[in-house]
Amino acid sequence: MENYPIEWKKRLQVPESYRFRKTIDLVRKYEFEKFDAELYLQANGPGTFQRVLKVFPKTYSAPLPAVAVPFYHPEGMIGFELDTQEILPNFIGITMMADLAQRGFITASADAYHLTYVKSGLDCEDFSRWKLAGEALTRDYPDWCGMGKLLADTRLLTDTLDSDPRVDPVRIGIAGHSLGGKMAFYAGCLDPRIKAILASDFGIGWDQTNWNDVWYWGGRVEEMKKAGLEHSQLLTMSGGKPFFLLAGKYDNEESREIMLKAKGYESHPEYLGFLNHAAGHRPPQDALAAGYDFLERHL
Repeated sequence: MENYPIEWKKRLQVPESYRFRKTIDLVRKYEFEKFDAELYLQANGPGTFQRVLKVFPKTYSAPLPAVAVPFYHPEGMIGFELDTQEILPNFIGITMMADLAQRGFITASADAYHLTYVKSGLDCEDFSRWKLAGEALTRDYPDWCGMGKLLADTRLLTDTLDSDPRVDPVRIGIAGHSLGGKMAFYAGCLDPRIKAILASDFGIGWDQTNWNDVWYWGGRVEEMKKAGLEHSQLLTMSGGKPFFLLAGKYDNEESREIMLKAKGYESHPEYLGFLNHAAGHRPPQDALAAGYDFLERHL
Protein backbone atom coordinates (compact mmCIF):
# COMPACT_ATOMS: atom_id res chain seq x y z
CA MET A 1 0.00 0.00 0.00
CA GLU A 2 2.09 2.87 -1.33
CA ASN A 3 -0.02 5.72 0.06
CA TYR A 4 -0.18 4.43 3.63
CA PRO A 5 1.59 7.50 5.16
CA ILE A 6 -1.21 9.71 3.83
CA GLU A 7 -3.85 7.26 5.08
CA TRP A 8 -2.36 7.13 8.58
CA LYS A 9 -1.98 10.88 8.89
CA LYS A 10 -5.49 11.50 7.55
CA ARG A 11 -6.98 9.29 10.25
CA LEU A 12 -4.92 10.82 13.06
CA GLN A 13 -4.86 14.50 12.17
CA VAL A 14 -6.36 17.03 14.57
CA PRO A 15 -9.71 18.42 13.31
CA GLU A 16 -9.62 21.96 11.93
CA SER A 17 -12.21 23.05 14.50
CA TYR A 18 -10.08 21.82 17.43
CA ARG A 19 -8.42 25.17 18.10
CA PHE A 20 -7.04 26.57 21.34
CA ARG A 21 -4.30 28.84 22.59
CA LYS A 22 -1.28 26.89 23.74
CA THR A 23 -0.31 27.86 27.27
CA ILE A 24 1.60 26.26 30.12
CA ASP A 25 1.96 27.56 33.66
CA LEU A 26 4.11 26.40 36.55
CA VAL A 27 1.95 25.35 39.52
CA ARG A 28 4.37 24.03 42.11
CA LYS A 29 7.90 22.73 42.69
CA TYR A 30 8.68 19.64 44.76
CA GLU A 31 11.81 18.22 46.37
CA PHE A 32 11.79 14.48 46.95
CA GLU A 33 14.46 12.12 48.26
CA LYS A 34 15.62 10.74 44.90
CA PHE A 35 14.59 13.46 42.45
CA ASP A 36 13.00 16.89 42.21
CA ALA A 37 9.87 17.79 40.27
CA GLU A 38 7.84 20.62 38.78
CA LEU A 39 4.09 20.52 38.19
CA TYR A 40 2.54 22.50 35.32
CA LEU A 41 -0.92 23.08 33.90
CA GLN A 42 -0.91 22.92 30.10
CA ALA A 43 -3.78 23.73 27.73
CA ASN A 44 -4.54 20.59 25.71
CA GLY A 45 -7.76 21.54 23.94
CA PRO A 46 -10.58 24.09 23.77
CA GLY A 47 -11.19 24.80 27.45
CA THR A 48 -9.29 21.76 28.75
CA PHE A 49 -5.94 21.34 30.52
CA GLN A 50 -3.59 18.51 31.37
CA ARG A 51 -1.28 18.42 34.37
CA VAL A 52 2.33 17.93 33.33
CA LEU A 53 4.92 16.68 35.78
CA LYS A 54 8.62 17.13 35.02
CA VAL A 55 11.14 15.17 37.05
CA PHE A 56 14.82 16.05 37.40
CA PRO A 57 17.92 14.31 38.79
CA LYS A 58 18.92 15.66 42.21
CA THR A 59 22.12 17.10 40.75
CA TYR A 60 22.87 17.74 37.12
CA SER A 61 24.52 20.02 34.62
CA ALA A 62 22.25 21.11 31.79
CA PRO A 63 21.46 20.38 29.06
CA LEU A 64 20.43 16.77 29.69
CA PRO A 65 18.79 14.10 27.55
CA ALA A 66 15.07 13.80 28.23
CA VAL A 67 12.33 11.20 27.95
CA ALA A 68 8.58 11.79 27.63
CA VAL A 69 6.68 9.13 29.61
CA PRO A 70 2.98 9.20 28.67
CA PHE A 71 0.62 7.27 30.95
CA TYR A 72 -2.76 7.43 32.69
CA HIS A 73 -1.50 10.13 35.07
CA PRO A 74 1.94 11.32 36.18
CA GLU A 75 1.72 9.89 39.71
CA GLY A 76 1.66 6.39 38.25
CA MET A 77 5.09 6.91 36.75
CA ILE A 78 6.67 8.02 40.03
CA GLY A 79 4.70 5.61 42.22
CA PHE A 80 3.28 7.96 44.83
CA GLU A 81 0.91 10.88 45.39
CA LEU A 82 2.58 14.24 44.92
CA ASP A 83 1.30 16.06 47.98
CA THR A 84 1.10 13.24 50.53
CA GLN A 85 3.80 10.92 49.12
CA GLU A 86 1.40 8.05 49.72
CA ILE A 87 2.62 4.97 47.86
CA LEU A 88 0.47 3.84 44.91
CA PRO A 89 0.76 0.02 45.02
CA ASN A 90 -0.77 -0.48 41.54
CA PHE A 91 2.27 1.15 39.97
CA ILE A 92 5.14 -0.25 42.02
CA GLY A 93 7.79 -1.63 39.67
CA ILE A 94 6.81 0.32 36.55
CA THR A 95 7.82 3.85 37.62
CA MET A 96 9.61 4.69 34.39
CA MET A 97 9.74 8.42 35.00
CA ALA A 98 11.40 8.09 38.41
CA ASP A 99 13.74 5.33 37.21
CA LEU A 100 14.99 7.33 34.23
CA ALA A 101 15.46 10.50 36.29
CA GLN A 102 17.76 8.53 38.56
CA ARG A 103 19.72 7.52 35.46
CA GLY A 104 20.31 11.18 34.59
CA PHE A 105 17.37 12.00 32.30
CA ILE A 106 14.84 14.80 32.61
CA THR A 107 11.45 13.12 32.30
CA ALA A 108 7.89 14.33 31.84
CA SER A 109 4.43 12.80 32.04
CA ALA A 110 0.88 14.13 31.82
CA ASP A 111 -2.74 13.28 32.51
CA ALA A 112 -4.34 11.25 29.73
CA TYR A 113 -7.55 12.57 28.20
CA HIS A 114 -9.89 10.38 30.28
CA LEU A 115 -9.07 12.83 33.09
CA THR A 116 -9.24 16.04 31.05
CA TYR A 117 -11.80 15.76 28.27
CA VAL A 118 -14.97 15.30 30.36
CA LYS A 119 -15.80 16.37 33.88
CA SER A 120 -16.59 13.45 36.14
CA GLY A 121 -16.88 12.68 39.82
CA LEU A 122 -15.50 9.19 39.23
CA ASP A 123 -12.18 8.25 40.77
CA CYS A 124 -9.21 8.72 38.46
CA GLU A 125 -8.59 4.96 38.61
CA ASP A 126 -12.17 4.16 37.54
CA PHE A 127 -11.77 2.69 34.06
CA SER A 128 -15.29 3.69 33.02
CA ARG A 129 -13.94 7.23 32.67
CA TRP A 130 -12.21 6.07 29.49
CA LYS A 131 -15.48 5.01 27.90
CA LEU A 132 -17.13 8.32 28.83
CA ALA A 133 -14.23 10.33 27.40
CA GLY A 134 -13.95 8.26 24.23
CA GLU A 135 -17.67 8.49 23.52
CA ALA A 136 -17.67 12.24 24.13
CA LEU A 137 -14.70 12.78 21.84
CA THR A 138 -16.28 10.71 19.07
CA ARG A 139 -19.55 12.58 19.47
CA ASP A 140 -17.85 15.99 19.33
CA TYR A 141 -15.45 15.09 16.50
CA PRO A 142 -16.93 12.21 14.46
CA ASP A 143 -14.02 12.15 12.01
CA TRP A 144 -11.37 11.95 14.76
CA CYS A 145 -10.48 9.09 17.10
CA GLY A 146 -9.07 8.43 20.56
CA MET A 147 -5.62 7.56 19.22
CA GLY A 148 -5.54 10.89 17.42
CA LYS A 149 -6.31 12.67 20.69
CA LEU A 150 -3.70 10.64 22.60
CA LEU A 151 -1.15 11.48 19.93
CA ALA A 152 -2.00 15.19 20.04
CA ASP A 153 -1.67 15.31 23.83
CA THR A 154 1.63 13.43 23.74
CA ARG A 155 2.99 15.90 21.22
CA LEU A 156 2.09 18.68 23.66
CA LEU A 157 3.96 16.79 26.36
CA THR A 158 6.99 16.60 24.05
CA ASP A 159 6.66 20.36 23.46
CA THR A 160 7.37 20.92 27.15
CA LEU A 161 10.68 19.10 26.84
CA ASP A 162 11.69 20.49 23.47
CA SER A 163 11.20 24.08 24.70
CA ASP A 164 12.98 23.61 28.06
CA PRO A 165 16.53 25.07 28.04
CA ARG A 166 17.57 22.38 30.53
CA VAL A 167 16.89 19.73 27.86
CA ASP A 168 19.18 18.83 24.98
CA PRO A 169 16.63 19.02 22.12
CA VAL A 170 18.51 16.52 19.93
CA ARG A 171 18.38 13.86 22.68
CA ILE A 172 14.67 13.42 23.41
CA GLY A 173 13.23 9.93 23.71
CA ILE A 174 9.91 8.44 24.74
CA ALA A 175 8.94 5.48 26.92
CA GLY A 176 5.66 3.93 27.97
CA HIS A 177 4.01 0.85 29.42
CA SER A 178 0.64 -0.58 28.32
CA LEU A 179 -1.57 2.42 27.38
CA GLY A 180 1.60 4.49 27.69
CA GLY A 181 3.27 2.08 25.29
CA LYS A 182 0.62 2.78 22.67
CA MET A 183 1.10 6.52 23.12
CA ALA A 184 4.89 6.18 23.07
CA PHE A 185 4.80 4.08 19.90
CA TYR A 186 2.55 6.42 17.93
CA ALA A 187 4.23 9.65 19.06
CA GLY A 188 7.70 8.17 18.74
CA CYS A 189 7.11 7.01 15.17
CA LEU A 190 5.41 10.21 14.01
CA ASP A 191 7.20 13.03 15.88
CA PRO A 192 10.66 13.75 14.39
CA ARG A 193 11.81 15.40 17.62
CA ILE A 194 11.75 12.00 19.33
CA LYS A 195 14.94 10.07 18.63
CA ALA A 196 14.34 6.71 20.36
CA ILE A 197 11.33 4.70 21.58
CA LEU A 198 10.84 2.23 24.45
CA ALA A 199 7.44 0.54 24.63
CA SER A 200 6.27 -2.17 27.03
CA ASP A 201 3.58 -4.75 26.24
CA PHE A 202 1.11 -2.53 24.38
CA GLY A 203 0.04 -5.10 21.79
CA ILE A 204 1.50 -4.00 18.46
CA GLY A 205 -0.81 -6.25 16.42
CA TRP A 206 -4.43 -5.26 15.80
CA ASP A 207 -5.70 -8.49 17.37
CA GLN A 208 -3.29 -8.57 20.31
CA THR A 209 -5.04 -6.02 22.49
CA ASN A 210 -8.03 -3.65 22.74
CA TRP A 211 -7.40 -1.31 19.80
CA ASN A 212 -11.14 -1.42 19.02
CA ASP A 213 -12.15 0.25 22.29
CA VAL A 214 -13.78 3.63 21.76
CA TRP A 215 -10.97 5.51 23.51
CA TYR A 216 -8.44 4.18 20.94
CA TRP A 217 -9.69 3.45 17.40
CA GLY A 218 -13.20 2.19 18.15
CA GLY A 219 -15.03 0.61 15.24
CA ARG A 220 -12.43 1.88 12.78
CA VAL A 221 -10.12 -1.07 13.40
CA GLU A 222 -11.87 -3.26 10.82
CA GLU A 223 -11.74 -0.36 8.38
CA MET A 224 -8.00 -0.02 9.04
CA LYS A 225 -7.45 -3.72 8.40
CA LYS A 226 -9.40 -3.63 5.15
CA ALA A 227 -7.36 -0.61 4.04
CA GLY A 228 -4.16 -2.63 4.60
CA LEU A 229 -2.94 -0.45 7.47
CA GLU A 230 -0.74 -2.09 10.10
CA HIS A 231 1.67 -0.91 12.75
CA SER A 232 4.83 -2.02 10.93
CA GLN A 233 4.04 0.90 8.61
CA LEU A 234 4.30 3.37 11.48
CA LEU A 235 7.77 2.00 12.24
CA THR A 236 8.67 2.50 8.58
CA MET A 237 7.35 6.07 8.80
CA SER A 238 9.73 6.68 11.72
CA GLY A 239 12.61 6.51 9.28
CA GLY A 240 14.34 3.62 11.00
CA LYS A 241 14.27 5.20 14.46
CA PRO A 242 15.64 3.09 17.36
CA PHE A 243 12.73 1.12 18.85
CA PHE A 244 12.79 -1.37 21.74
CA LEU A 245 9.76 -3.52 22.56
CA LEU A 246 9.34 -5.31 25.87
CA ALA A 247 6.96 -8.23 25.28
CA GLY A 248 5.35 -10.14 28.10
CA LYS A 249 1.66 -10.89 27.66
CA TYR A 250 -0.09 -8.94 24.91
CA ASP A 251 3.12 -8.69 22.92
CA ASN A 252 4.89 -11.93 22.05
CA GLU A 253 6.94 -13.53 19.27
CA GLU A 254 4.28 -12.47 16.76
CA SER A 255 5.06 -8.88 17.72
CA ARG A 256 8.68 -9.35 16.70
CA GLU A 257 7.56 -10.56 13.27
CA ILE A 258 5.47 -7.39 12.87
CA MET A 259 8.48 -5.25 13.81
CA LEU A 260 10.71 -7.02 11.28
CA LYS A 261 8.32 -6.09 8.47
CA ALA A 262 9.26 -2.41 8.93
CA LYS A 263 11.53 -0.90 6.29
CA GLY A 264 14.50 1.36 6.99
CA TYR A 265 16.38 -0.87 9.42
CA GLU A 266 18.44 -2.80 6.89
CA SER A 267 21.69 -0.93 7.60
CA HIS A 268 21.09 -0.72 11.36
CA PRO A 269 19.31 -3.89 12.53
CA GLU A 270 20.49 -3.12 16.07
CA TYR A 271 18.02 -0.23 16.10
CA LEU A 272 15.22 -2.79 16.51
CA GLY A 273 15.37 -4.18 20.04
CA PHE A 274 13.10 -6.92 21.33
CA LEU A 275 12.93 -8.72 24.67
CA ASN A 276 10.18 -11.19 25.48
CA HIS A 277 10.38 -11.62 29.25
CA ALA A 278 7.16 -13.73 29.14
CA ALA A 279 6.45 -12.74 32.75
CA GLY A 280 3.02 -11.27 32.19
CA HIS A 281 1.87 -7.74 31.49
CA ARG A 282 4.12 -6.02 34.04
CA PRO A 283 7.81 -6.15 33.11
CA PRO A 284 10.34 -7.38 35.68
CA GLN A 285 13.12 -5.02 36.73
CA ASP A 286 15.83 -6.64 34.61
CA ALA A 287 13.66 -6.27 31.49
CA LEU A 288 13.00 -2.61 32.26
CA ALA A 289 16.72 -2.10 32.82
CA ALA A 290 17.43 -3.52 29.36
CA GLY A 291 14.98 -0.99 27.90
CA TYR A 292 16.58 1.86 29.82
CA ASP A 293 20.02 0.75 28.61
CA PHE A 294 18.71 0.91 25.02
CA LEU A 295 17.55 4.51 25.55
CA GLU A 296 20.90 5.44 27.05
CA ARG A 297 22.74 4.01 24.03
CA HIS A 298 20.63 5.94 21.55
CA LEU A 299 20.24 9.23 23.42
